[in-house]
Amino acid sequence: MPSSRLAIYNPSAAVGLQKNPFGKDVANMGLWRALARHGGFSRIDVLSNVPTDAARVRQALLDGHPSRTEILTSSILDQRRAAEAGALVRGKAELSDLAWLRRNSVGDGAYSLLGLVHTLGPPAIREYIAAAAFAPVHPWDALICTSPSIVQALEEMFDAVGKYAGERFGGTRRPRPHLPLVPLGVDLAAQRALADRPQVRKQVRARLGLGDDDILVLWVGRLSFFEKAYPQPMFRAVQEAARATGAKVVFQMAGWFPQEPRHRDLYRQAADAYAPDVEVQFVDGNDRTLLGEAWAAADIFISLVDNIQETFGITPLEAMASGVPVVVSDWDGYRYTVQHGVQGFLIPTLGPPKGGMGPTIATPHLMLLQSYQSYVGTLSLHTAVHVGKAAEAIAELIRSPDLRRRMGEAGRERVRTAFDWPVVAGLYRELVEELGRIRLAAAPPAPSMRMHPAKGDPFAEFAHFATHVLDPQMRVRMREGASPADLDRAAKVDLDSAFPAARAAPGECAALLALLGDGRPRTVAELLAGFPPGRRPRLELGLTWMAKLGIVDWLEGEAG
Repeated sequence: MPSSRLAIYNPSAAVGLQKNPFGKDVANMGLWRALARHGGFSRIDVLSNVPTDAARVRQALLDGHPSRTEILTSSILDQRRAAEAGALVRGKAELSDLAWLRRNSVGDGAYSLLGLVHTLGPPAIREYIAAAAFAPVHPWDALICTSPSIVQALEEMFDAVGKYAGERFGGTRRPRPHLPLVPLGVDLAAQRALADRPQVRKQVRARLGLGDDDILVLWVGRLSFFEKAYPQPMFRAVQEAARATGAKVVFQMAGWFPQEPRHRDLYRQAADAYAPDVEVQFVDGNDRTLLGEAWAAADIFISLVDNIQETFGITPLEAMASGVPVVVSDWDGYRYTVQHGVQGFLIPTLGPPKGGMGPTIATPHLMLLQSYQSYVGTLSLHTAVHVGKAAEAIAELIRSPDLRRRMGEAGRERVRTAFDWPVVAGLYRELVEELGRIRLAAAPPAPSMRMHPAKGDPFAEFAHFATHVLDPQMRVRMREGASPADLDRAAKVDLDSAFPAARAAPGECAALLALLGDGRPRTVAELLAGFPPGRRPRLELGLTWMAKLGIVDWLEGEAG
C-alpha cells in the first residue's frame, strides 16, 4: 500500500454538482474523484470551512469504485492534518491567505500548497493570484497551469509584479510559486459508454429526421455569449458548410442560458439571421439523459470560443473521448489539447492590437462601474474566429465519413494517453512528490513575522483603542459582591454565553474565580501559573470576559 498522503481544501464541503454548474465545478469534482480513485494515496483528508460528514464525502468521491485510499474530513483550521499529509491542494488559484495560515499555525516548511488556475479573465482573480508574490509562498508551492498559454501568462504577470515591486521598494528578489503544466481530464470509459450506443444513436437521429448521410453538429457548454463564445461565427460556419455540401445539417447546442428567456431569444435571433437553412436546436445540458443522447448521435463537435474566460476547455476532450471529430478555435487550452489535422481542426483567431482600446474597456470594470460580464463580453465581441476556415473544416468533415472516423479514433487515443483521469491523477501524484522533495531539501529561515502584516492579531492591531491591555503583571481581583453564581447566571443569558470557543471553558473560569475567592488581588501571571501553557491564551480571554460581565476587576495603573 502506498504511504503518501494528500489533503484537499474544499471550503464549502459540497461534493456534488448543482444545476447549471460552471466548468470549474465540473473540473474540480472530476479531479477530486480522480485523486481518490487513481492517485494512489494512502489517505486523503478533505478540509472544509464547515462540518463535513466523512461517509458522505467518501461516497461522493468513490461511488463504489474500488480504492484503498482512506478518506477523512476535518476543518481547514486543523492544520496538523495538512502538515501530516505534506501537501494541500485546492481547486482555486488563491494561495495568499492559506500561506499565512500555514505560517502562523505550523510553519512555512510544514507542507506544500497547490492551487489550480481555472481562469485568468477576471482582474480580481489576477490580483489575488499576484498576491502570492507578497505572501510566504515558496518554491515548494505551486499554481497549477492547465495549458502552456496559462504558464506564459502567469510568468509574464509575475515578472511584471516583480518589476513593479523592485521599482517601488527596491531589491531584486522576485519570488513566485512553481508554475507546473498539468492538464485537466475526462473519464474516458464513461464518455465512451455514453457515445458507443448504436441503438440510441439510431433512435435519436430518427427523432431528428436525420438519415445515415445527414449530419448532426454539436456544441456542449454554457450558452453564454459574454463568458464562453458568441454564437454567430458558429451559426454562419455551419450554414456555409451545409450550403457548400448540400447536406442536411442539424445544429444542437446543449447547455444552459444564464438568463431565460432573454438569452435564448438572443441566440434564436442570431440563428435565424446567420443559419436560416440549418435547424438549430437548444438542448437542456442539465438533463444528463438528453446530453448522453447528443454524444451518441453527434457527427461533428464545434466550439469556437473567443473569450478570455476560457483557459482549458473540458468539452473538446469529452468530444474526443466520444470519438467525435472536433472543430475548435485556435485559442488558449484548445490548441494544447487538440492537434490540428489529427483529432480535428484548429480555426485561427484574431485579437485586437495591444496598447489600443484595452485599458479604456477595462477601466470601467476595474472601478466597479461595469460588470465583469459586460467587460469580458466587450472583449469577446471584438475577438474574431475565422468563419471561412471553420466552414471549410466542417464541410471537409461532412464530405468524408472516413475522415470523421479517423479523427474520432485519434481523439480517443489522445485522451487515453494524455487526458484520461487516471493519467492526470498520476501527474498530480508526481507533482506532489516533486514538491515534497524540494520542500524537504530546503531550509526555510525562521520568519520574523508570523502573521499577515495587514491581517494579523486584532488584539495587537487595535491595542491602542483600549485604556489598558491585559498584561502578565496586571493585578486582578473578584469584585466585591461577586461569586461563582455569576457564572451560572451568565450561562442562562444568551448574550453572555455567545462565542464560547474563543475563551476558557466554564470550569476553567470557575477555577480562576476560586483562586480570587479570598478577595486578594493577584497578577495575571500568578493566576495562570497552574494551568497548562496551551490553555493560557483562552484563560486570558476568560478574564476579560468576566471583567466585561462585572465579575472581576483590574486595578488601573498597576500593569507591569
